Amino acid sequence: MKKLLLLATGGTIASIEGEEGLVPGLSAKDILDYFNDTSLSVDVTYQILMNRDSTNMQPEHWVQIAEAVHQNYDLYDGFVITHGTDTLSFTSSALSYMLQGLQKPVVVTGSQVPISFKHTDAKKNLSDALLFASENIGGVFVVFDGRVMMGTRAVKMRTKSYDAFESINLPYVALIKENRITYYWQPERNELKLTLDTSLCPDVFVLKLHPGTKPKIFDFLKKLYKGVIIESYGNGGVPFEQRNLLPKIKELIDEGIAVLISTQCLEEGGDLYLYEVGRKVAQYDVILSGDMNKEAIVAKLMWALGKTTNIKEVKQIIETPLAWDLSTTWDPED
Repeated sequence: MKKLLLLATGGTIASIEGEEGLVPGLSAKDILDYFNDTSLSVDVTYQILMNRDSTNMQPEHWVQIAEAVHQNYDLYDGFVITHGTDTLSFTSSALSYMLQGLQKPVVVTGSQVPISFKHTDAKKNLSDALLFASENIGGVFVVFDGRVMMGTRAVKMRTKSYDAFESINLPYVALIKENRITYYWQPERNELKLTLDTSLCPDVFVLKLHPGTKPKIFDFLKKLYKGVIIESYGNGGVPFEQRNLLPKIKELIDEGIAVLISTQCLEEGGDLYLYEVGRKVAQYDVILSGDMNKEAIVAKLMWALGKTTNIKEVKQIIETPLAWDLSTTWDPED
């Protein structure tokens, strides 16, 4: 029988009716008391780390979760983290970077409806998560609505439907139906020893471009942040006519601020060297996002900046695939 540790952090799954709407209020024990699936042969220990809406989740809380897994790593065969859905993907991505060399599953899950409600997806999601946490597999995974995704690839796509999450730019690891797991592929096992690296710099800003974006916005960002992620158009275009953003982007880089060019398109990633509007900004040696999603980019840039302030080193860290977050990098000579 596998020994599992359930780490509760709050979220919808643990919510109850409050005076001003739903609010996390159930403990880890309460969650398991509502969960009455006796078909799983697992020994579950529970621990409550926090009880917060995931909207209030901060990078410091990612560290707390990672440390809890690390501290209990030798005592359990797998881990389940219950979490609010709104920032779940940021947390699963951050854990993927902070916990290197995992030989056991760390499964993040939650629900769209509280587990205390009569009609809820929480019980299925929790059952599936516990089942997958019993597998002989290593890494951080998101399990939701019977889908198993790598922690760096899960993105919340829907606000109400049970199938809230999709795996972006990477196939699902597996599907779970009626307590049976069907694998599509499995991440390769490594022989690395688990290491905890919680060095994070939260001074990162995401700017989504739109027609009319003023260059002056970068003067304010320069004073507050050490990393700026620019969600540009399509394959990576940045405007250089009329409201020309390029000089201000160069100023950021000259000031030692890491500038990463991403895309607002969810699928297929960007190619900054395809169009003139991309090549003009690429000449400043900006960081490329490839086909990473926003949640992974934010967590990885915070993690990289926590390790070094050398922009070239940050660029190398971001553009190197890690935890299945990046499948392609683009070379202008290709």
